[in-house]
Amino acid sequence: MDVLSDVIAVMRTGRPRSARVAWHAPWAQRFAPVPGSAGFQVILQGPCWLVRPDTGPVPLAVGDVVFRPHGRGHTLADNPATPPTAPCDPDDPRSLARHTTDTVSTPASADVPTTVTLCGAYQLGPARPHPLLHDLPELVHLPAHLGRHPELRATVDLLATELEAPRLGRDAIVPALLDTLLVHILRTWLDEQPARGATTGWAAALHDPATHTALQAMHRDPARPWTVATLAAEAGLSRASFSRRFTALVGQPPLTYLTWWRMTTAAHLLRESDAPLHAIAARAGYTSEFAFARAFKRHHGTAPGKYRRSE
Repeated sequence: MDVLSDVIAVMRTGRPRSARVAWHAPWAQRFAPVPGSAGFQVILQGPCWLVRPDTGPVPLAVGDVVFRPHGRGHTLADNPATPPTAPCDPDDPRSLARHTTDTVSTPASADVPTTVTLCGAYQLGPARPHPLLHDLPELVHLPAHLGRHPELRATVDLLATELEAPRLGRDAIVPALLDTLLVHILRTWLDEQPARGATTGWAAALHDPATHTALQAMHRDPARPWTVATLAAEAGLSRASFSRRFTALVGQPPLTYLTWWRMTTAAHLLRESDAPLHAIAARAGYTSEFAFARAFKRHHGTAPGKYRRSE
């Protein structure tokens, strides 16, 4: 798998949740913080405002996509001055039940402005999150611009259609579309960073050919006995130049990241599969279960077997 696909596969867990929601003015809905999750809002109809406690309100228009990667609380409103209602918990589908949208096309009064949104959340793995997630800002706002981000817009349209008029196969297609939406949100954000002058961090690392090649090699075959020299050869640089560049962009030396990734992958396999311990150890580059267990406990604070039972 490529680096971004690997990162999403490891950091995502459970099933994503979503709803198509109609809001009739005046309205202001507070969304509670949900640690260990990332939320999104897509504006399908009518303008609204995103209100956060730490900064000024953000106007949103039809087609805008908002991604909140760190589970922080926020408010959506028809007007920043509208008092918000009690917090809505995205983990509780009943908290949105009063808003769900069988009556979107026929609101109570034609004179009442209606806003329609797609809202949802992704559950993130309990293990330490990937550093790519740390690089994301509190708010990723992708405004709708004609002709820009066609794949993102197509995914939003498909998801909106499925949620508006449920049909056979919905339970299979909606989670797949939500995962596709997450990929396109992250792709779009990563693609925009070089134009904004990003010179360090994961966006810069994935756009740097040498560092990207080394990361791809690690993710393609994490069990291989990589050294700085063999990774530098993959990247086409001298050992010293590669080590400096990788560390400056990614924020940690190559072998430190490799060990972190091996232990993160192992934790994911312990959570999500019933693979035997020796197979997981081999996937993480260890020929000895004992050596793997020592390394895993050093990184996660608990033995692999106990970690699996607790999860």
